[in-house]
Amino acid sequence: MRRVVHVSDCYPPRVGGIETQVRDLAHRQAAAGDDVHVLTATPGEEPGPGERPGPGRDAGTEGRAEPRVHRIATRLALGVPVHPLERPLLRRALADLRPDVVHVHAGVVSPFAYDGARAARALGLPLVITWHCMLDGAVPAYRVGARLTGWDEAAAAFTAVSAVAGARVAEVVGGRPVAVVPNGLDVAAWAPVGGPPALPPEGPLRVVATQRLAPRKRAVPLVRIMARVREAVGPRVHLNLIGSGPAEQAVRAEIARLDLAGTVELVGRVPRPSLRERYAGEHVFVAPARLEAFGIAALEARAAGLAVVAGRGTGVGEFVTDGVDGLLAPDRSDGLDDEAADAALAGALVRLAAEPGLLGGILAHNRATAPAADWADVLAACEAAYAQASDGAVAGDP
Repeated sequence: MRRVVHVSDCYPPRVGGIETQVRDLAHRQAAAGDDVHVLTATPGEEPGPGERPGPGRDAGTEGRAEPRVHRIATRLALGVPVHPLERPLLRRALADLRPDVVHVHAGVVSPFAYDGARAARALGLPLVITWHCMLDGAVPAYRVGARLTGWDEAAAAFTAVSAVAGARVAEVVGGRPVAVVPNGLDVAAWAPVGGPPALPPEGPLRVVATQRLAPRKRAVPLVRIMARVREAVGPRVHLNLIGSGPAEQAVRAEIARLDLAGTVELVGRVPRPSLRERYAGEHVFVAPARLEAFGIAALEARAAGLAVVAGRGTGVGEFVTDGVDGLLAPDRSDGLDDEAADAALAGALVRLAAEPGLLGGILAHNRATAPAADWADVLAACEAAYAQASDGAVAGDP
Protein backbone atom coordinates (compact mmCIF):
# COMPACT_ATOMS: atom_id res chain seq x y z
CA MET A 1 0.00 0.00 0.00
CA ARG A 2 1.43 3.36 -1.00
CA ARG A 3 1.42 6.12 1.60
CA VAL A 4 0.62 9.61 0.27
CA VAL A 5 0.81 12.70 2.47
CA HIS A 6 -0.89 15.90 1.34
CA VAL A 7 0.20 19.18 2.92
CA SER A 8 -2.22 22.12 2.74
CA ASP A 9 -2.53 25.29 4.81
CA CYS A 10 -6.29 24.86 4.91
CA TYR A 11 -8.53 21.83 4.90
CA PRO A 12 -12.25 21.60 5.74
CA PRO A 13 -14.12 22.73 7.89
CA ARG A 14 -13.00 25.77 5.88
CA VAL A 15 -14.12 25.20 2.32
CA GLY A 16 -12.61 27.01 -0.65
CA GLY A 17 -11.21 25.98 -4.00
CA ILE A 18 -7.96 24.46 -2.72
CA GLU A 19 -9.62 22.82 0.28
CA THR A 20 -12.32 21.26 -1.86
CA GLN A 21 -9.82 19.84 -4.30
CA VAL A 22 -7.42 18.51 -1.66
CA ARG A 23 -10.29 16.87 0.20
CA ASP A 24 -11.77 15.28 -2.91
CA LEU A 25 -8.38 14.13 -4.22
CA ALA A 26 -7.46 12.63 -0.86
CA HIS A 27 -10.72 10.72 -0.67
CA ARG A 28 -10.41 9.48 -4.26
CA GLN A 29 -6.89 8.22 -3.63
CA ALA A 30 -7.92 6.52 -0.39
CA ALA A 31 -10.84 4.83 -2.15
CA ALA A 32 -8.37 3.60 -4.80
CA GLY A 33 -6.32 1.85 -2.12
CA ASP A 34 -3.70 4.39 -1.08
CA ASP A 35 -2.93 5.10 2.58
CA VAL A 36 -3.65 8.83 2.52
CA HIS A 37 -2.83 11.43 5.15
CA VAL A 38 -3.40 15.19 5.22
CA LEU A 39 -1.27 17.61 7.24
CA THR A 40 -2.98 20.97 7.73
CA ALA A 41 -2.83 24.04 9.95
CA THR A 42 -6.62 24.47 9.93
CA PRO A 43 -8.12 23.74 13.34
CA GLY A 44 -11.14 21.47 13.54
CA GLU A 45 -14.07 21.86 15.87
CA GLU A 46 -14.01 18.20 16.86
CA PRO A 47 -12.07 15.35 15.21
CA GLY A 48 -14.35 13.70 12.70
CA PRO A 49 -14.15 10.28 11.03
CA GLY A 50 -10.62 9.70 9.83
CA GLU A 51 -9.23 12.64 11.82
CA ARG A 52 -6.90 12.94 14.75
CA PRO A 53 -5.59 16.12 16.33
CA GLY A 54 -1.84 15.92 15.74
CA PRO A 55 1.18 14.11 14.32
CA GLY A 56 3.59 11.65 15.80
CA ARG A 57 1.79 8.33 16.24
CA ASP A 58 0.97 5.43 13.99
CA ALA A 59 -2.33 6.28 12.35
CA GLY A 60 -3.26 2.68 11.62
CA THR A 61 -5.25 3.42 8.49
CA GLU A 62 -4.72 0.09 6.76
CA GLY A 63 -7.98 -1.10 5.29
CA ARG A 64 -9.67 2.30 5.59
CA ALA A 65 -11.11 3.92 2.46
CA GLU A 66 -10.71 7.47 3.79
CA PRO A 67 -7.81 9.85 4.45
CA ARG A 68 -6.47 10.49 7.94
CA VAL A 69 -6.26 14.20 8.83
CA HIS A 70 -3.55 15.56 11.15
CA ARG A 71 -4.30 19.09 12.35
CA ILE A 72 -1.12 20.90 13.39
CA ALA A 73 -3.06 23.86 14.72
CA THR A 74 -3.10 26.18 17.69
CA ARG A 75 -5.67 28.60 19.04
CA LEU A 76 -2.85 31.12 19.49
CA ALA A 77 -2.95 31.68 15.71
CA LEU A 78 -6.50 33.12 16.02
CA GLY A 79 -7.79 31.08 13.11
CA VAL A 80 -4.92 31.88 10.73
CA PRO A 81 -3.59 28.61 9.21
CA VAL A 82 -0.09 28.79 10.69
CA HIS A 83 1.69 27.31 13.71
CA PRO A 84 4.70 28.90 15.42
CA LEU A 85 6.39 25.49 15.57
CA GLU A 86 5.22 24.22 12.20
CA ARG A 87 8.69 23.58 10.79
CA PRO A 88 9.82 21.07 13.45
CA LEU A 89 6.32 19.62 13.78
CA LEU A 90 5.99 19.04 10.05
CA ARG A 91 9.42 17.46 9.87
CA ARG A 92 8.61 15.18 12.80
CA ALA A 93 5.24 14.24 11.27
CA LEU A 94 6.80 13.35 7.93
CA ALA A 95 9.62 11.42 9.61
CA ASP A 96 7.06 9.42 11.61
CA LEU A 97 4.72 8.78 8.68
CA ARG A 98 7.54 7.84 6.25
CA PRO A 99 5.43 8.56 3.14
CA ASP A 100 6.19 7.29 -0.33
CA VAL A 101 5.39 10.75 -1.68
CA VAL A 102 4.60 14.18 -0.23
CA HIS A 103 2.13 16.29 -2.23
CA VAL A 104 2.20 19.96 -1.25
CA HIS A 105 -0.66 22.28 -2.28
CA ALA A 106 0.39 25.91 -2.49
CA GLY A 107 -1.11 29.34 -3.00
CA VAL A 108 0.66 32.66 -3.36
CA VAL A 109 0.95 32.94 0.43
CA SER A 110 1.13 29.43 1.93
CA PRO A 111 3.61 29.40 4.83
CA PHE A 112 2.48 26.04 6.19
CA ALA A 113 2.55 24.36 2.76
CA TYR A 114 5.98 25.77 1.94
CA ASP A 115 7.35 24.61 5.30
CA GLY A 116 5.99 21.16 4.47
CA ALA A 117 7.90 21.27 1.18
CA ARG A 118 11.09 22.26 3.02
CA ALA A 119 10.65 19.41 5.49
CA ALA A 120 10.11 16.87 2.70
CA ARG A 121 13.16 18.16 0.84
CA ALA A 122 15.33 18.00 3.98
CA LEU A 123 14.25 14.40 4.60
CA GLY A 124 14.90 13.40 0.98
CA LEU A 125 11.26 12.39 0.42
CA PRO A 126 9.72 12.32 -3.07
CA LEU A 127 8.04 15.70 -3.38
CA VAL A 128 5.33 17.11 -5.65
CA ILE A 129 4.25 20.75 -5.39
CA THR A 130 1.00 21.86 -7.01
CA TRP A 131 0.30 25.59 -7.31
CA HIS A 132 -3.41 26.41 -7.15
CA CYS A 133 -2.81 30.08 -7.86
CA MET A 134 -1.60 32.64 -10.37
CA LEU A 135 1.78 34.09 -9.36
CA ASP A 136 1.23 37.34 -11.29
CA GLY A 137 3.09 40.15 -9.56
CA ALA A 138 5.06 37.73 -7.39
CA VAL A 139 7.20 36.04 -10.05
CA PRO A 140 10.33 38.24 -9.67
CA ALA A 141 10.45 37.81 -5.89
CA TYR A 142 9.78 34.07 -6.15
CA ARG A 143 12.46 33.69 -8.84
CA VAL A 144 15.08 35.34 -6.63
CA GLY A 145 14.04 33.21 -3.68
CA ALA A 146 14.16 30.01 -5.74
CA ARG A 147 17.70 30.77 -6.90
CA LEU A 148 18.98 31.73 -3.44
CA THR A 149 17.54 28.62 -1.79
CA GLY A 150 18.17 26.15 -4.61
CA TRP A 151 14.52 25.40 -5.32
CA ASP A 152 15.04 26.00 -9.02
CA GLU A 153 17.25 22.89 -9.03
CA ALA A 154 15.55 20.91 -6.25
CA ALA A 155 14.60 17.26 -6.70
CA ALA A 156 10.86 17.89 -6.90
CA ALA A 157 8.07 17.62 -9.44
CA PHE A 158 6.54 21.04 -10.08
CA THR A 159 2.90 21.16 -11.18
CA ALA A 160 0.03 23.64 -11.45
CA VAL A 161 -3.72 23.35 -11.91
CA SER A 162 -3.65 24.90 -15.39
CA ALA A 163 -1.24 25.75 -18.17
CA VAL A 164 -1.55 29.50 -17.57
CA ALA A 165 -0.72 29.06 -13.88
CA GLY A 166 2.10 26.68 -14.78
CA ALA A 167 3.68 29.25 -17.10
CA ARG A 168 4.25 31.54 -14.11
CA VAL A 169 5.72 28.70 -12.06
CA ALA A 170 8.08 27.85 -14.93
CA GLU A 171 9.39 31.42 -14.84
CA VAL A 172 10.13 30.99 -11.12
CA VAL A 173 12.02 27.70 -11.49
CA GLY A 174 14.20 28.67 -14.41
CA GLY A 175 12.11 27.21 -17.21
CA ARG A 176 11.91 23.70 -15.77
CA PRO A 177 8.92 21.68 -16.99
CA VAL A 178 5.72 22.30 -15.02
CA ALA A 179 3.07 19.64 -15.54
CA VAL A 180 -0.66 20.26 -15.21
CA VAL A 181 -2.55 18.47 -12.45
CA PRO A 182 -6.04 19.89 -13.08
CA ASN A 183 -8.89 20.20 -10.68
CA GLY A 184 -11.42 17.39 -10.83
CA LEU A 185 -15.17 17.13 -10.64
CA ASP A 186 -17.77 14.41 -10.35
CA VAL A 187 -19.29 15.49 -13.64
CA ALA A 188 -22.30 13.18 -13.42
CA ALA A 189 -23.31 14.70 -10.08
CA TRP A 190 -23.51 18.14 -11.73
CA ALA A 191 -25.47 17.08 -14.82
CA PRO A 192 -28.20 19.58 -15.81
CA VAL A 193 -31.62 19.22 -14.23
CA GLY A 194 -34.79 20.39 -15.97
CA GLY A 195 -34.89 22.67 -18.97
CA PRO A 196 -33.31 26.13 -19.26
CA PRO A 197 -35.45 29.20 -18.55
CA ALA A 198 -36.90 31.18 -21.44
CA LEU A 199 -34.20 32.73 -23.59
CA PRO A 200 -33.99 36.43 -24.40
CA PRO A 201 -35.97 38.27 -25.70
CA GLU A 202 -38.85 36.19 -24.29
CA GLY A 203 -37.20 36.33 -20.88
CA PRO A 204 -34.30 38.18 -19.24
CA LEU A 205 -30.70 37.05 -19.54
CA ARG A 206 -30.18 35.22 -16.25
CA VAL A 207 -26.61 35.46 -14.99
CA VAL A 208 -25.10 33.86 -11.90
CA ALA A 209 -21.75 34.15 -10.15
CA THR A 210 -20.67 31.98 -7.23
CA GLN A 211 -17.64 33.29 -5.38
CA ARG A 212 -16.17 34.45 -2.14
CA LEU A 213 -16.98 38.13 -1.79
CA ALA A 214 -13.39 39.27 -1.53
CA PRO A 215 -11.36 41.84 -3.50
CA ARG A 216 -9.37 39.18 -5.39
CA LYS A 217 -12.60 37.70 -6.79
CA ARG A 218 -13.72 41.17 -7.94
CA ALA A 219 -17.31 41.15 -6.71
CA VAL A 220 -17.57 44.96 -6.64
CA PRO A 221 -16.29 45.33 -10.24
CA LEU A 222 -18.81 42.65 -11.23
CA VAL A 223 -21.62 44.92 -10.03
CA ARG A 224 -20.22 47.67 -12.26
CA ILE A 225 -20.02 45.24 -15.17
CA MET A 226 -23.71 44.47 -14.69
CA ALA A 227 -24.46 48.20 -14.77
CA ARG A 228 -22.83 48.32 -18.23
CA VAL A 229 -24.93 45.37 -19.37
CA ARG A 230 -28.16 46.89 -18.11
CA GLU A 231 -27.33 50.15 -19.86
CA ALA A 232 -26.95 48.23 -23.13
CA VAL A 233 -29.93 45.84 -22.93
CA GLY A 234 -32.23 47.53 -20.45
CA PRO A 235 -33.98 45.62 -17.66
CA ARG A 236 -33.75 42.30 -19.54
CA VAL A 237 -30.85 41.06 -17.39
CA HIS A 238 -30.56 39.70 -13.86
CA LEU A 239 -27.58 38.57 -11.76
CA ASN A 240 -27.74 36.25 -8.76
CA LEU A 241 -24.51 36.78 -6.83
CA ILE A 242 -23.97 33.77 -4.57
CA GLY A 243 -21.47 33.92 -1.75
CA SER A 244 -20.35 35.85 1.30
CA GLY A 245 -17.15 37.41 2.52
CA PRO A 246 -15.42 40.59 3.66
CA ALA A 247 -16.51 42.63 0.62
CA GLU A 248 -20.22 42.05 1.21
CA GLN A 249 -20.96 45.53 2.55
CA ALA A 250 -19.01 47.12 -0.31
CA VAL A 251 -21.04 45.05 -2.79
CA ARG A 252 -24.32 46.16 -1.20
CA ALA A 253 -23.19 49.78 -1.28
CA GLU A 254 -22.27 49.53 -4.97
CA ILE A 255 -25.64 47.96 -5.81
CA ALA A 256 -27.35 50.85 -4.06
CA ARG A 257 -25.09 53.50 -5.64
CA LEU A 258 -25.77 52.23 -9.16
CA ASP A 259 -29.48 51.67 -8.48
CA LEU A 260 -29.22 47.97 -9.38
CA ALA A 261 -31.54 46.54 -6.74
CA GLY A 262 -33.76 45.02 -9.43
CA THR A 263 -30.81 43.77 -11.49
CA VAL A 264 -28.34 42.33 -8.97
CA GLU A 265 -29.52 40.11 -6.14
CA LEU A 266 -27.09 39.24 -3.36
CA VAL A 267 -28.08 35.69 -2.44
CA GLY A 268 -25.56 34.84 0.30
CA ARG A 269 -23.99 31.45 0.82
CA VAL A 270 -25.61 28.43 -0.79
CA PRO A 271 -24.51 24.89 0.20
CA ARG A 272 -22.48 23.31 -2.57
CA PRO A 273 -24.88 20.32 -2.94
CA SER A 274 -27.71 22.78 -3.65
CA LEU A 275 -25.96 24.69 -6.42
CA ARG A 276 -26.90 22.33 -9.25
CA GLU A 277 -30.62 22.88 -8.62
CA ARG A 278 -29.96 26.58 -8.24
CA TYR A 279 -28.24 26.70 -11.66
CA ALA A 280 -31.31 25.18 -13.33
CA GLY A 281 -32.87 28.66 -13.39
CA GLU A 282 -29.86 30.41 -14.94
CA HIS A 283 -28.34 30.88 -18.40
CA VAL A 284 -24.80 32.15 -17.84
CA PHE A 285 -22.08 31.84 -15.22
CA VAL A 286 -19.72 34.82 -15.15
CA ALA A 287 -16.21 34.63 -13.67
CA PRO A 288 -14.83 38.19 -13.28
CA ALA A 289 -11.59 37.32 -11.41
CA ARG A 290 -8.38 38.19 -13.21
CA LEU A 291 -6.14 35.80 -11.25
CA GLU A 292 -8.19 32.63 -11.68
CA ALA A 293 -5.74 29.72 -11.85
CA PHE A 294 -8.46 27.21 -12.69
CA GLY A 295 -12.00 28.17 -11.72
CA ILE A 296 -13.69 25.18 -10.09
CA ALA A 297 -16.94 27.14 -9.61
CA ALA A 298 -17.01 27.90 -13.34
CA LEU A 299 -16.37 24.23 -14.12
CA GLU A 300 -19.26 23.19 -11.87
CA ALA A 301 -21.55 25.64 -13.68
CA ARG A 302 -20.33 24.40 -17.06
CA ALA A 303 -21.07 20.81 -16.01
CA ALA A 304 -24.54 21.96 -14.95
CA GLY A 305 -25.17 23.13 -18.51
CA LEU A 306 -24.60 26.88 -18.19
CA ALA A 307 -22.71 29.04 -20.65
CA VAL A 308 -19.53 30.45 -19.09
CA VAL A 309 -18.15 33.97 -19.56
CA ALA A 310 -14.61 34.74 -18.39
CA GLY A 311 -11.39 36.40 -19.43
CA ARG A 312 -9.35 34.33 -21.85
CA GLY A 313 -6.11 34.74 -19.91
CA THR A 314 -7.39 32.72 -16.94
CA GLY A 315 -7.52 29.03 -16.15
CA VAL A 316 -11.18 28.90 -17.25
CA GLY A 317 -9.81 28.54 -20.77
CA GLU A 318 -8.68 25.01 -19.82
CA PHE A 319 -12.28 23.79 -20.15
CA VAL A 320 -14.14 26.53 -22.05
CA THR A 321 -13.70 27.02 -25.79
CA ASP A 322 -14.71 30.46 -26.99
CA GLY A 323 -18.01 30.32 -28.87
CA VAL A 324 -18.61 26.67 -27.94
CA ASP A 325 -18.91 26.37 -24.14
CA GLY A 326 -19.20 30.10 -23.54
CA LEU A 327 -17.37 33.32 -24.38
CA LEU A 328 -13.78 34.19 -23.45
CA ALA A 329 -13.34 37.95 -23.50
CA PRO A 330 -10.09 39.84 -24.12
CA ASP A 331 -8.37 40.77 -20.86
CA ARG A 332 -5.04 41.84 -19.41
CA SER A 333 -3.31 38.97 -21.23
CA ASP A 334 -4.18 40.93 -24.39
CA GLY A 335 -2.72 44.15 -23.00
CA LEU A 336 -6.02 45.63 -21.79
CA ASP A 337 -6.25 47.61 -18.58
CA ASP A 338 -8.88 46.71 -15.99
CA GLU A 339 -11.44 49.17 -17.35
CA ALA A 340 -11.18 47.85 -20.90
CA ALA A 341 -11.20 44.23 -19.72
CA ASP A 342 -14.37 44.84 -17.70
CA ALA A 343 -15.96 46.44 -20.74
CA ALA A 344 -15.06 43.32 -22.74
CA LEU A 345 -16.73 41.07 -20.16
CA ALA A 346 -19.82 43.25 -20.26
CA GLY A 347 -19.75 43.09 -24.04
CA ALA A 348 -19.71 39.30 -23.95
CA LEU A 349 -22.82 39.27 -21.76
CA VAL A 350 -24.52 41.77 -24.06
CA ARG A 351 -23.79 39.51 -27.03
CA LEU A 352 -25.48 36.59 -25.27
CA ALA A 353 -28.53 38.74 -24.55
CA ALA A 354 -28.80 40.27 -28.01
CA GLU A 355 -27.21 38.05 -30.66
CA PRO A 356 -29.83 35.66 -32.08
CA GLY A 357 -29.02 31.99 -31.63
CA LEU A 358 -25.72 32.47 -29.81
CA LEU A 359 -26.89 31.71 -26.27
CA GLY A 360 -29.26 28.95 -27.36
CA GLY A 361 -26.54 27.16 -29.31
CA ILE A 362 -24.08 27.27 -26.40
CA LEU A 363 -26.69 26.03 -23.92
CA ALA A 364 -27.71 23.19 -26.23
CA HIS A 365 -24.07 22.13 -26.59
CA ASN A 366 -23.33 22.34 -22.86
CA ARG A 367 -26.43 20.40 -21.86
CA ALA A 368 -25.62 17.64 -24.35
CA THR A 369 -21.83 17.49 -23.86
CA ALA A 370 -20.20 17.10 -20.47
CA PRO A 371 -16.85 18.84 -19.88
CA ALA A 372 -13.66 16.79 -19.87
CA ALA A 373 -12.94 16.97 -16.15
CA ASP A 374 -12.99 13.36 -15.03
CA TRP A 375 -11.27 12.40 -11.80
CA ALA A 376 -9.57 9.55 -13.66
CA ASP A 377 -7.59 12.18 -15.57
CA VAL A 378 -6.64 13.98 -12.35
CA LEU A 379 -5.47 10.76 -10.72
CA ALA A 380 -3.47 9.86 -13.82
CA ALA A 381 -1.76 13.28 -13.74
CA CYS A 382 -0.93 12.75 -10.07
CA GLU A 383 0.52 9.32 -10.84
CA ALA A 384 2.82 10.82 -13.47
CA ALA A 385 3.97 13.55 -11.08
CA TYR A 386 4.52 11.02 -8.26
CA ALA A 387 6.61 8.84 -10.57
CA GLN A 388 8.72 11.84 -11.57
CA ALA A 389 9.23 12.81 -7.93
CA SER A 390 10.19 9.26 -6.93
CA ASP A 391 12.74 9.03 -9.74
CA GLY A 392 14.42 12.25 -8.65
CA ALA A 393 14.21 12.15 -4.85
CA VAL A 394 17.49 12.91 -3.09
CA ALA A 395 18.41 13.97 0.42
CA GLY A 396 18.27 17.74 0.81
CA ASP A 397 19.70 20.20 3.27
CA PRO A 398 18.59 19.85 6.90
